[in-house]
Formats: sequence, structure tokens, C-alpha cells
Amino acid sequence: MAKKRANGEGNIRKRKDGRWEGRYSAGYDSKTGKRIVKSVLGRTQAEVKEKLARAIEESKRLDVSRTNETVAEWLRLWFELYSKPHVRPSTADYYRRSIEQYTIPRIGNIKLNKLTGRDIQKLYKDLQKNGRERAIQKKTNPGLSSSTIRGTHRMLHLALDRAVKERLILRNPAEDCIVPKLEKQEMK
Repeated sequence: MAKKRANGEGNIRKRKDGRWEGRYSAGYDSKTGKRIVKSVLGRTQAEVKEKLARAIEESKRLDVSRTNETVAEWLRLWFELYSKPHVRPSTADYYRRSIEQYTIPRIGNIKLNKLTGRDIQKLYKDLQKNGRERAIQKKTNPGLSSSTIRGTHRMLHLALDRAVKERLILRNPAEDCIVPKLEKQEMK
């Protein structure tokens, strides 16, 4: 007879294809009230048991009912609620431009909990190569300056820090990114 698992530990079973599956309850949907069930897969029962314990621990630290937001939705919400009321108008304009022109068109459709440091690093590289909007400026210098990219990084880092505090993501992916160094230009 199989050993019964305690409440909150999930369940483990062997599937027809030979793999092991562990299922657990990750919380309840706030709109419908239904249970959110997630699963992990592995080759052996021990591997699934380990993955299942890790997944249950992570689900306790996250607000699972709100994890389907995109980066664009979160940035707009963060700007209106947390940033705009507490910064100077010039900084708010800078953040809005950084969000709407540079960040959302490139990584806005990615789910917030799926955003990685690699995605952000690709964003910075793309802004460095061809981030300008105006056609006249694109001809001479298509990329943005490193100070503009650093400002975008600061804005993104602040927004993702707030997402960590609100338990939407486990850690801030912008922490691992390498930001371009400032270029000192000679005065003409």
C-alpha cells in the first residue's frame, strides 16, 4: 500500500509515459475562488519529490493569483501608483518616456514572472544598437546613449524591486544585468 502524504505536501504519481508527476495546490483564484493546481515532472520519484518541495515553498512566497501580469501592465501600474506621485514632474516624464518608448515595445508582452536577466540584457543591447525613434537621428546615430540606457535600467530596477515586495516575482532579474559604462564626450 502506498504511503499517504500529509496535507499541503501535494501528491506524486507515475504517468503512463513512465515519467513521475507531482501536483500541488498553489492557492486560490481571487475571481472564481477555484483552486490553482500546478505540477512538476521528473524521471524518478525522488527527483519529483525534491522538485515538488521546492515548488510548494516558492508558491508560499509568491502571490500566485496575480502572477499572470505582463511587464507592460506592471510597469504602467507601478508608474501610476508608486512612482508618479513621489517624484518630480521631470523625472516622471523621463520614466514615462522610458516605459512607453523603450521598454514596453521590446519586452512588454513577456509575463512578469517569466522575465529573465537575459531578456533585460537583450533590451539594453537593442537600445544601444537601434533605440532612436526619430528618422533624422537614426541616420547619424541609431543607438541611444549609455546614460539613457542607465536611466532605463534604474527605472526598471525600481519597478521590479516593488514587484518583489508585492510578492509577484521571487527576485529582481535586473540585478544581474550589466549596464553600459558612461561615455565621456568632449565638448565641441
